[in-house]
Amino acid sequence: MTEEINFIIDEAKESMQGSVAHLEKSFLNIRAGKASPQMLGSVFVDYYGSQTALSQVANINVPDARTLTVTPWEKNMLHPIEKAIMIANLGFNPMNNGDNIIISIPALTEERRRDLVKQAKSEAEDAKISIRNARKDANTEIKKEEKNGTAEDICKVAEESIQKLTDTFIKKIDELFVVKEAEIMKV
Repeated sequence: MTEEINFIIDEAKESMQGSVAHLEKSFLNIRAGKASPQMLGSVFVDYYGSQTALSQVANINVPDARTLTVTPWEKNMLHPIEKAIMIANLGFNPMNNGDNIIISIPALTEERRRDLVKQAKSEAEDAKISIRNARKDANTEIKKEEKNGTAEDICKVAEESIQKLTDTFIKKIDELFVVKEAEIMKV
């Protein structure tokens, strides 16, 4: 295969790996009943006029499976952090005890578990779409190479390898979803 074709395949593979990595990160934000510092990953605090990630202004700990504690590095940040957690609309009710913020993670209801599975399925579908787009882009580039004089059989082999990559990554996404679904539905 030509150098250009190999580059197109490598670029498609890299894009597909990025889609899977993004999905794994998205799955971390979908909670499955037990407390985890990543649950507060989407919380940003007004820190002296700029929006700053909560993890950069406070320590987030997990004392037990149903509790998170947020200990700010500066005492005057307690109220802004508490407000930011409420604004993030994560379904948590933070309690301020003067030193840190305690968040009790409520047990998931059956209905909430089903909603989380739907959310996970939606994230998985988005990742699949992203992978298919990478395949389409790669195939378009291969067609351009064919018009520019690359042998037809080389282009066919390249398209087949792009399809194999696509199948592999879609299977990986399905596997990740099955694991996440089991984790969410486990009581």
